[in-house]
Amino acid sequence: MRAERHTAFDTAHPLVPAVYTVLTVSFTMFAFQPVLIMISLAGGLLYACVCDGPRAAAMSLRWQLPLMIIVALINPLFSASGSTELFRLGPRAVYLESLCYGCAMGGLFAASVLWFRAATHLVPFDRVMALAGNAAPTIALMTSMSMRLIPRFMRQGKLVAAVQDVAAACVGQGQAARSGARDAVAGRLRLSTVLMGWTMEDSLETADAMRARGWHAGVRRTVYTRFRFTALDALRIIVLVLAGCLCAAIAAAATGQYAFYPRMSELVPWWGYAPYAAWMLVPTVLHVREEARCQ
Repeated sequence: MRAERHTAFDTAHPLVPAVYTVLTVSFTMFAFQPVLIMISLAGGLLYACVCDGPRAAAMSLRWQLPLMIIVALINPLFSASGSTELFRLGPRAVYLESLCYGCAMGGLFAASVLWFRAATHLVPFDRVMALAGNAAPTIALMTSMSMRLIPRFMRQGKLVAAVQDVAAACVGQGQAARSGARDAVAGRLRLSTVLMGWTMEDSLETADAMRARGWHAGVRRTVYTRFRFTALDALRIIVLVLAGCLCAAIAAAATGQYAFYPRMSELVPWWGYAPYAAWMLVPTVLHVREEARCQ
């Protein structure tokens, strides 16, 4: 039997990884600056590699990378702003600044997805319920289910994509090959439609199952694991809050001085990137440390 895997913040109270996760997701979503986005994306990808393995982490990017490319290519068509014209599509000019802005938006989306996925490892279901199950059971359940939805959505997407590939291969035997790009786009649109339908159906089935099992029937529910909040946990939270304030100041300064329009600001080396990168590497370092300790 395989030994239980240990992850970052295993020995800490659930409030500690919850504070770190909330701050990290906030930095990722609101720090719209190219270097900070790349640091956050690298930190989330590294943590995915140590938790799920490099192959699984790379496979999870199969749908994120095309979406990043689509966002990067579509943004110049809707936002014709900038000062460096690359080429023209009919009467509309495509500018370098708009293209880079779209790339940044795609990277921000991918980094956010990676960190939401990391949250399922940092604050699993039992810790969410232990943290807020008695005080706010509905919010705790919604949070844990939302965190659980992302990996389930990705697994279901892989399954549907595999079935579509097999069906396309069977139908395509003996027929002339069509446009590869057109077929790929049509297949991804069908995949999105199937996934949205599956998500709504699964939510209805989950609601019916919860109602049948007496959810919210007025009985106070207990948790599986009891966690004690110690002085060490208080010290950890203080350190996280202080370091988070530093990273927030770094993110505000970096975002405030950078602009995409009308001309992109110049990126220069800065000491603030080092502590921000160290913050994003915290769960990876702790995970590797816990794995080494338990071997």
